[in-house]
Order: sequence, then C-alpha cells, then structure tokens
Amino acid sequence: MHSASEYNLDELNAALKRTIFSSKLHYFPEIASTNTVAMQAAGTGTEEGTVFLTDQQTSGRGRNGHSWHSQPRTSILVSIVLRPRITAAQSLWLSLMAGVATQKAIHETCDVKCDLRWPNDLLAGKRKVCGILTEISADVERLRFAVIGIGINVNQTAFPDPIAALATSLRIESGKNWHRPALLCALLESLEAAYFQALAKDGLEKLLRESEAISTYIRGKRVHVDEAGGYEGTTQGLDEQGFLQVRTAEGLRRVLSGGVRELP
Repeated sequence: MHSASEYNLDELNAALKRTIFSSKLHYFPEIASTNTVAMQAAGTGTEEGTVFLTDQQTSGRGRNGHSWHSQPRTSILVSIVLRPRITAAQSLWLSLMAGVATQKAIHETCDVKCDLRWPNDLLAGKRKVCGILTEISADVERLRFAVIGIGINVNQTAFPDPIAALATSLRIESGKNWHRPALLCALLESLEAAYFQALAKDGLEKLLRESEAISTYIRGKRVHVDEAGGYEGTTQGLDEQGFLQVRTAEGLRRVLSGGVRELP
C-alpha cells in the first residue's frame, strides 16, 4: 500500500462485506487508466463486482476521446466490472444508472447537489465535478461485460488552465476536505442498489424517471449537440432506451453519442 494513500483494502473490504464488491478491490498507487486494466481483466473472465482503484491516472480518458485531468490523491478514480444479461443496444442505461447512483452518494455524503448532464457528467453549478465512462464488450446476441469508470473531483483546491473554468471539486463547492474512502464506499453501495433496482421488473422505467428528476438537461434545455455535424434544439426528455430527444427546427432528433452543451 502506498504510504500517502488514504485507501486501506482491509478496511474497504470490511466496509463492503455485504456487497458484490467485497474482496474484489484492486488498488494501484498510479496507473495509466483504470478502465483499460478493468477491460483487460474482464476480457479474461474476472468476476462481476471487481473494482480497480487508483490514486492517480496518467492516461485517464472520458467519452469521445477526451482526457481526464488527475491530480495525485485528490480524486476518486475507480472502474467497476459488471456482467448484466442484456444486449449491447440496451447498455445506455448503465451510464444513466451510474450517474444517478453517483449523484445520490455525493449528495448524501457531502451535501453537494449535482446536475446530470446527459448521459454521463455530473455538474456542480455549471462546472464538472464527475465524469463517467462506460465501455462494453458485446457480440451480436448479448453484452459480454461492461466496465463503468467513475472519476470524481474530491479535494482539489484549484485546476490548471484551460479547465479551471470547466471543472470544480467537492472541496471547492463545500469548503470542506472529504475522506475519500468513506465517499468511495457510499458510491459503491449506491451503485449496487441502483444496478439491481434497474435490473428488476419495471426498473428501467424508474431509472429514466430518476434521471430526469436530477437533471435540468433532459427536458426543456436549449442545447448544442456535437454529433452529425452539430445541431441545436431543445431537449424533450428520454426515449424508452434512455436516449436523449432534442426538438430541432427540422423535427425531433435522437442523440446517439454526441456531447450535449447548454446554449448561452
């Protein structure tokens, strides 16, 4: 164990002993990307609920090839292996589920209320405090596995240019320094509850309602969408699979993967 880390695997496993993550945590003082390691491990059969955790990423990544800034020992940087029995086409709900679960854990632990920017960012005010990257491996018939990577800015006091105007941390928002292991345990417990709830009967419908309840972006927001050459419109809620719908001058469009930004 790295001496400067707050993480103690014995304590974490004891705290998580009633969850699917118990005795499945792997810690690295520094790593290129927890998602990369998790995807490799999942491809060789590692169990559902396996968690990869680090104090610093040197090549962290977000959606659409974006990088993720990581200052040592100030963030929660974690990737979780899941094996839901679904098709690849159904996998979008995993990102929404992770967003709902993370928002709840942050609110209940740190009393910071975050806004969900579809499908995978949590904002405090107008600035990003958490990013979620879901990667999957699938064949034609089914999803083989999914890896959910979650990066939360916890105890940073400042950010370098040019991201200073775009990023914030729980410490900046609350004025308090937070114990990362306690927040990590709350996050994993919240994620497990949201995951099994979503897999239950009518779980997806409930997840979509919860996503809309914590997001100002899903309905009635004027936005720019990056995909298909870029277009603008007003968000009109989620469809039955969790894709964002945007009303444009040409009609209703379904956002498949493009970044969504609020228009001034």
